[in-house]
Amino acid sequence: MTATATATATANTAAPKGKVVLAYSGGLDTSCLIPWLQDQGFEVVTAIAALGQPGSSDIDHIAQKAVSLGATASYAVDMREEFCEDVCACAIKANGMYENRYPLLSALSRPVICKHLVDIAHKEGAVAIAHGCTGKGNDQVRFELECKALDPDLEILGPVRDWDLLTRSQEIEYCADHGIFIEVTKSSPYSIDENVWGRAIECGVLENPWNEPPCDAWVMTVDPIEAPDQPCDVVVSFESGRPVALNGEPMAMLALIGKLNNIAGGNGFGRIDMIEDRVIGIKSRECYEQPAALALITAHKHLESLCLPGDVLAVKLQLEHEWAKQVYGGLWFSPLKDALDSFFESTQQTVTGDVRLRFYKGSCTVTGVKSDSSMYDFGLATYDEGDTYDRSAAKGFMDLYGLPNKVWAQRTLGQGAPCDAPAAACDPKPLVVSVEPSGAAAKVTLYK
Repeated sequence: MTATATATATANTAAPKGKVVLAYSGGLDTSCLIPWLQDQGFEVVTAIAALGQPGSSDIDHIAQKAVSLGATASYAVDMREEFCEDVCACAIKANGMYENRYPLLSALSRPVICKHLVDIAHKEGAVAIAHGCTGKGNDQVRFELECKALDPDLEILGPVRDWDLLTRSQEIEYCADHGIFIEVTKSSPYSIDENVWGRAIECGVLENPWNEPPCDAWVMTVDPIEAPDQPCDVVVSFESGRPVALNGEPMAMLALIGKLNNIAGGNGFGRIDMIEDRVIGIKSRECYEQPAALALITAHKHLESLCLPGDVLAVKLQLEHEWAKQVYGGLWFSPLKDALDSFFESTQQTVTGDVRLRFYKGSCTVTGVKSDSSMYDFGLATYDEGDTYDRSAAKGFMDLYGLPNKVWAQRTLGQGAPCDAPAAACDPKPLVVSVEPSGAAAKVTLYK
């Protein structure tokens, strides 16, 4: 649902440049951007995305706040269901894990936000889109590349990279000079980004990789030491690679992710502490809480291992890493990423079944998996009664499978590299090993 609020345009201090759509959060930085963009001659329209972050349930209030700060229109868009159904489901099928650890929290939300920013820009006849990203992070790349992919003619503005408001107090003073007074509460020592797929934590004491993350950094997950003493089992059901039920109860993706976040996080599972390679070339210490994301990808991988051939799994694994790099780097709307999505979708037709997960004090273990499309054949796999495997085929298989190596060995053995040492030194001598008992340990003597 989209809500809009409108107000009378304020006077600009520069020549009119047209409308700009600002990705607005309601925080200090983007609140400062409203008068700043007006000073540059833009008429500001704001867009607020509700993706499950704290306060997103009151996006209409944030929209009204933007209007009170001078925005001529403000759109409040609840993107949670779209994000889960169209983006998170896609990430699960791709087993999307950047650097094989991080389930792409922030990077996944940006394409949805950019899509709506561009749609609003078209509706309002805007000439530009503005964001509040710094010049040091990944998000500037994602906002600019993904908006440009949807409309190459729109100008993308990153004012925080350019302005001279370098501190929080300078931003507050700037707003006050423009007649805007913002209530500022005690700030968190961390930089936080949060949506239904999880929570990202950085800055503060976390910038030293030797520092253990303080307890107050974690919100979605309990301390594993304090987690329940009894394990918790959950059955996740998939249809064509998409999770559709928990413990037999059908659920939409949004509800399923929310419930699994509570279950897994309540058992201390879902924390990530990693050194991450940013798009812009620096390493950054990042902490994440993604209980449902990690659990669902774990379950999905196990179901795939049951339902897909080994060669498909091997190639898919390589492409999963490339998919994660594309998404992390702001290339959601790219030809390669689209092609990878098509491949992954084609592999998911038989990925239907149930996976049982056990959560216990920070761990998530697969304890069972079943599927009507299972490629596991008990008769072929068992060493007990009911064995249907034809052992007589093994000899011929090994003769053919090993034929290239056999021919190579015939051609190369006996053609060793020339030896410059005396002939006697080049002749191999048999090794004789003598083992004699000596107390608790054996005495081994080697003779040449």
